[in-house]
Amino acid sequence: MRPQLMDFPKLGLFLVLILGWNDSFNCERPGVVNIGAILAYDSVIGRVAKAAIETAVHDVNSDKNVLAGTRLNLIMMNSNCNAFLGAIGALKILDREAVAIVGPQVSTTAHMISFISNGLQIPLVSFAATDPTLSSLQYPFFLRMTPSDSYQMKAVANLIHYYGWRQVIAIYVDNEFGRNGIDYLDDELANSTSKIYKIALPMEISQDKMTEALRNSRVIGPRVYVVHASPDSGLDIFSVAQQLNMMTDEYVWLVTDWFCTALGSSESNLLNTLNHLQGIVGFCQYVPVSSQKNGFMSKWEELHKKGMVTSKVNAYGFYAYDTVWAVARAIDDLLRDSGNVTFSSNNELVNMNGKIHFDQFKSFDDGYLLLQKLLLLNFTGITGQIQFDKNRNLKGGAYQIINIGRNIVHTVGYWTSHFGLSISLPNSLHENDERNLRAKQVLGNITWPGENTKTPRGWVAATNEKPLLILVPRRVSFVEFATVLDNHTVTGYCIDVFEAAIKLVPYAIPHKYVPFGDGITSPSSWTLVNMVANQTMDAGVGDITIAKNRTKIVDFTQPYITSGLVIVVPVKTIKSSAWSFLRPFSLDMWCVIGAYFLLIGAVVWLLEHRVNSDFRGPPKRQCLTIFLFSFSSLFHTQKENTVTFLGRFVMVVWFFLLLVITSSYTASLTSFLTIQQLASPISGIDSLIATNEPIGFQESSFARVYMIDVLKIRPSRLVPLRTPEDYAKALRLGPKRSGGVAAIVDELPYVEIFLQKFNGFGLVGEPFTRRGWGFVFPRGSPLAIDLSSAILKLSENGQLQMIHDRWLCKNNCTPKPAKSSDPYRLELSCFRGLFLVCGVVSFGALLIFLLRAIRQFIRFKSKQKDPADSSKGCSHMIYSFFDFLDEKEEAIKKMFKQQNNTSQPEDAIAYFFSPYC
Repeated sequence: MRPQLMDFPKLGLFLVLILGWNDSFNCERPGVVNIGAILAYDSVIGRVAKAAIETAVHDVNSDKNVLAGTRLNLIMMNSNCNAFLGAIGALKILDREAVAIVGPQVSTTAHMISFISNGLQIPLVSFAATDPTLSSLQYPFFLRMTPSDSYQMKAVANLIHYYGWRQVIAIYVDNEFGRNGIDYLDDELANSTSKIYKIALPMEISQDKMTEALRNSRVIGPRVYVVHASPDSGLDIFSVAQQLNMMTDEYVWLVTDWFCTALGSSESNLLNTLNHLQGIVGFCQYVPVSSQKNGFMSKWEELHKKGMVTSKVNAYGFYAYDTVWAVARAIDDLLRDSGNVTFSSNNELVNMNGKIHFDQFKSFDDGYLLLQKLLLLNFTGITGQIQFDKNRNLKGGAYQIINIGRNIVHTVGYWTSHFGLSISLPNSLHENDERNLRAKQVLGNITWPGENTKTPRGWVAATNEKPLLILVPRRVSFVEFATVLDNHTVTGYCIDVFEAAIKLVPYAIPHKYVPFGDGITSPSSWTLVNMVANQTMDAGVGDITIAKNRTKIVDFTQPYITSGLVIVVPVKTIKSSAWSFLRPFSLDMWCVIGAYFLLIGAVVWLLEHRVNSDFRGPPKRQCLTIFLFSFSSLFHTQKENTVTFLGRFVMVVWFFLLLVITSSYTASLTSFLTIQQLASPISGIDSLIATNEPIGFQESSFARVYMIDVLKIRPSRLVPLRTPEDYAKALRLGPKRSGGVAAIVDELPYVEIFLQKFNGFGLVGEPFTRRGWGFVFPRGSPLAIDLSSAILKLSENGQLQMIHDRWLCKNNCTPKPAKSSDPYRLELSCFRGLFLVCGVVSFGALLIFLLRAIRQFIRFKSKQKDPADSSKGCSHMIYSFFDFLDEKEEAIKKMFKQQNNTSQPEDAIAYFFSPYC
């Protein structure tokens, strides 16, 4: 008998129930989830963090609203501040299938363990590893539950910029935490052109080595120290600094958040600890006051009374507590979605050869999902809002700025990433206010080391152990500016100005002059500037021109002498001669003036002849009147008076023309008789460029580069010269002879010295560059600013001019200008407009007179009506017209009265223009 088969519908229902029961079994929440923690139990942070983490795990397991019955199991390992031991501890934790690791505490350990967590997909959530480089894409499973040092270093740089310090010394622990943090500070300071000097200290250092490091730092110059150390040993630095007398009023000590951690966790007498910390300014992680914080503090006090904790809680304890809660919330969200925690073998590890059994380490299947749950967290913890940014760092981050004065810790301000420095904490740490609060940054009063309330300068230019090394050019020409004598003494105008300025600086600057040059040729200013820029030397003093391309690599002081390129040419003195009075006007000018004298005389004679008896008489007398009248008007000695309106109008214009001509003649003749004249046609930079003649310049001067690059003068035209004697010789030879030049282009101070020593030369044109000389310092040197102020004081009290006169004005301080004869010889073109106006007025008056005379003549002939006149021809009519003009005006009027003929003017005009004409 065959067995009875189960009905198909019943079989299907049975399978569904079996599969459903299995799925329900697999999706059940686990009773325990393992998490790990890697700490350094004996460290300042580790002691507090261990108790905080244990307290947090207890609170999570006691809270029914989190994990819904699943219990956290904490597996803790002691790294003992050793990266290798920390890695071994991480492997032990992962061997027990932990889903996340709280920590590690030390940045060095975090770098090593991050590679393990990446391979096994186990999130690392650190509360104390502040190295900014851990946020790189290389460590995708690393999250930071504390502000990164990138925020803190920005805050430190902001404070340094606020007080205007340009140079700082950073003392740091030489590991990933210290080295990378200071590198970020270096980047931030570079944005404000500040410079940082770095002094690295090993993790374990003897007091002798620390003393040597601090003693060596004093010769660098800056007195602003930034200490980025460990809270376990950082306070020892200040004990050594106190012994070296480095806690005085000229020093500034800035410390990062390790300092507050060390102070807050100090088990010794705090008052004794603060004795050698007076004036320190520190940055503390700010934890806002809240009910959660107060509740945690109460629990901590209970633990302290029971002897379970011996240290005071610090900021890292708060962050450690919140880290456990963040991990618990993320695991809770994960279990709601997946329902279980599973691990899988890692094939890559299994296939590796070796004695270590890598097949025991399994990858967390939902590690990436747990990472996403962590990144999406948004809740309020003890430390404030818990939320991650795109770099997996805790958002926001505020720092409380403290100052130790009179054995009391004062809060002097705050720093936030959105608002910068402020004397009070903004209402919101995460919202960016549109108002520009950075422009109103302010802090409270700070007591600096030595109980100094005035902001320290923050640097010393030099010390007796390390004086300021000043480069001085050893000039072989123009030694009045700077040179080195045989006894190695440095002297010159520039040296005296520097010495006078340095006395006005409100602090001592030990310095030593270092000669620069071989003593055969004058050294190049460019080489000197580059040596200062490379910090081979600390400064440069001499005849150094402030040029645009030089300011890109060094800092200059305020100019102490005005400079600029000028042109020097030969000059000659014009000797007086019997005909010197003719030189002011050119030949064509004299010809036109003579012609106008005759023209004005003739015009005025015609206008006055019929009505003025002074202009009548025998022909010889009238010709003499025409010739003498206009000439005598030059001196206003003419005997004849003008009576007609047209004649007077012409004379007014003529007198104005004479006034301008005589004034110009007098000025030009005076110039010709009293000044020196050029021996060459060069009158300025334009005429110099237009010629193809050779040009001299001082060797090693920037004038050559300027003429080639800016003025576009061919290099073949440029002749290098060395000494003032070479200048004089080349100019006297002239451009036509070998070695000669048409002109020399050099800076004004050199030219002043040259013109005092040699006669027969002068300046033409105006300076075509506006520059000056200044002292050279490396970029960012505060000395440049202080010496600029000193130079301004020298200028105001007259001492700068006294030094100038003592060195550069031994004979005559005024450069001799060379003037060309061309500008003082007056050409016709200078007066063309005046002559044109006078000519137009004269011919206009003459035309009006002739038209009036013709009208009278026509009228006169029309009344005579003599038929015989029309038959005598045109020449007779012209002669008649001139006879009519020669008659007096009164006689013509009498003739009109005696005639009774009333012919119309139209008939008279027709008669006058008859065919006989």
